[in-house]
Amino acid sequence: MKNSVGAARHDGDTAGMTDTLFPLPDANARPGQTSSEPRVQRPNRAQLELRPVDLDGLLPADHRARVVWEFVEGLDLAALYDQIKAVEGHAGRPPIDPAILMALWLYATLDGVGSARALARLCDEHDAYRWLCGGVSVNYHTLADFRVEHETVLDGLLTTSVAALMEEGVVTLTRVAHDGMRVRASAGAASFRGGDRLEQVLAEATAQVEALKREVHDDPAATTRRQAAARVRAAEERRQRVARALAEVPAVAARRKKARVDGPARVSTTAPEARVMKMADGGFRPAFNAQLTTATGSQVIVGVDVTTAGNDLSQLPPMMDQLERRYGQGPKEVLVDGGFVNLDDIRTLAAGCGARVYAPPNTRRGRGRHPYQRPDDEVIAEWRQRMGTPAAQAIYKERAATSECVNAIARNRGLQRLMVRGVTKARAVLLWFALAHNVLRAVSLRRLAEQLA
Repeated sequence: MKNSVGAARHDGDTAGMTDTLFPLPDANARPGQTSSEPRVQRPNRAQLELRPVDLDGLLPADHRARVVWEFVEGLDLAALYDQIKAVEGHAGRPPIDPAILMALWLYATLDGVGSARALARLCDEHDAYRWLCGGVSVNYHTLADFRVEHETVLDGLLTTSVAALMEEGVVTLTRVAHDGMRVRASAGAASFRGGDRLEQVLAEATAQVEALKREVHDDPAATTRRQAAARVRAAEERRQRVARALAEVPAVAARRKKARVDGPARVSTTAPEARVMKMADGGFRPAFNAQLTTATGSQVIVGVDVTTAGNDLSQLPPMMDQLERRYGQGPKEVLVDGGFVNLDDIRTLAAGCGARVYAPPNTRRGRGRHPYQRPDDEVIAEWRQRMGTPAAQAIYKERAATSECVNAIARNRGLQRLMVRGVTKARAVLLWFALAHNVLRAVSLRRLAEQLA
């Protein structure tokens, strides 16, 4: 090696530089002259590395994924395990543990991931999702089905998880805030059609289904069996959606007549249960009305519902009934905005669960009379007088810090548009948001309780 270095120095041959341990300066270069080419550290991705790392070592001890998994481990998932047909001692491939799918969707909801395909990719690429999977392979189809097929189970988990927090004393139902928000539906404006056109589309869809079935029966070699079955299934699903849309026409027509809206009733063939609503930006789009009830102080979501009503009138009594069914008790005070003000609802709540409604009286009607001092029956007069006091107005300020905050958090986590169809599936998605939100709130509330103890 010394000879090769000396030869390179003696001959000044740049080709000989490849045989040296390190690059040598050009012997013919003038003193003080430097090369114009920069010297940098270039990547070498072909270099092999041995990195002994286990999945558990990928995440720190206080990582959010560990918090989600700890929450899932404390849930009673017996209803999901009872549906598994693969049991010990019998044939059958074991399915994915429902706890894994539950944890994945909760964590994905907190991250603002609402696509099953995106979640499946993260399970291969992201350390937190790989840690939740624990080496179990998942696919997007299983994830998508699991998200919307267990609405009843999710509803029960919301009840039991909130009841546990109430038992600990970190959540109370003394005062709640209720609000609704319009969430864009998975339907376009062009998918809305009238009754006559829906009948025509239904006939065309039925004829298409029959033609595809005959094609499979008469000429099995025309397409593969899987492609033929997929085409028949897609056509049948479209026919069913059109049939449901046609069945929704009378209800839409009755609602338009009650609201004194001119024009024929039109229903979407893509999402028959979606209705055109006025959104926050003033535009009109197909949407669902998501209703959330939140306990003040703790900001824990205690009630969830999805309706097709374009406004919030008459939505308050059903939610109060839901809370009584869930927890065996109703709130003493309810904070709502002016969109929920319905005198009959205020009377119903006062006579039923005895809840006191805190909502601003309507000041647009009854010119010449003060909104807090109008002649009404005893219940309404008491509500008007109460809302005129500084104490009630101070209490009402908690509504914005509760409902508006929770709504904004849900929007930031992706609750901008529902990519599922139907009220039942939309409610399942909303329950995922409620459960995921409560996971982090429970951690914060318990930590605060420990500090105050």
